[in-house]
Amino acid sequence: MWSRGTVDEYDMISGTTGLIAHLGVPTESFRAPLIYNPWFESKGIDARVVPMGCEPEDFPAFLPLLFRLRNIRGALVTMPHKVTAVALLDEANPAVRISGACNAIRRDADGRLVGDMFDGEGFVRGMQRKGRVAAGSRALIVGCGGVGSAIAASLAGAGVKEIGLYDNRVSIAEQLAERLQRHCSEIDIQTGSNDPAGWDVVVNATPLGMNVGDPMPVDVRRIDPAAFVGEVVMKQAETPFLAAARKRGCMTQIGADMLFEQIPAYLEFFGFPAATADELRCISRLNY
Repeated sequence: MWSRGTVDEYDMISGTTGLIAHLGVPTESFRAPLIYNPWFESKGIDARVVPMGCEPEDFPAFLPLLFRLRNIRGALVTMPHKVTAVALLDEANPAVRISGACNAIRRDADGRLVGDMFDGEGFVRGMQRKGRVAAGSRALIVGCGGVGSAIAASLAGAGVKEIGLYDNRVSIAEQLAERLQRHCSEIDIQTGSNDPAGWDVVVNATPLGMNVGDPMPVDVRRIDPAAFVGEVVMKQAETPFLAAARKRGCMTQIGADMLFEQIPAYLEFFGFPAATADELRCISRLNY
């Protein structure tokens, strides 16, 4: 059972606080604590999300030890650990098996580590909220790591007819294509090109945009002005890529939109009360 009390009582972390680890590097780009923790406070829930900057080489050993802590309640997993986490699970939900990545882990009653993946669901929910329908569309995803794989899996589940996959690590894109074809044989899968011309949905699922001077993930001049263009980078509200796409007339979705839409699913996974994306936006302390 989750302890409840007044907001003032739980403004601080105490010996009774349940911890949700936010695992990844660099932690400077993390935005989730600025949404989860105000929500926990508003509901009087004695739990907090705590950023933990775990290096890639330490992650396989660290994760099992983390879940030996008495007060750990779960983990949010972000770059660069989403793919590595899959092999450390005792049970993987369908989204994990299709995408080959995991961004949420909890310990069940038997002490087993159970993983799920919500990035893709958050992206598709954000599209739908903006009035764009995925079914029947053609979607290009640039970046086939954890988040890109999850978005590809969710777009496939939402009924897209064609998916283009591009990653500068060619084998990563090809492996994702194989998994998608195995589970979604009716969808046409292409690999090897990041040319955005002709695609209805264009997604930057790479880290490009996190740092000043990063190159564009695609040639924005070739994006159809009617396309829906999405971003996963959350370090700033609007990346140069999204700003350029918006100037072409495209409908855009910032990285934080995906985050707000997926947090209700996370909360349910961890056993917390229900929340809506609108409610989370109202109490968020997210700013740039």
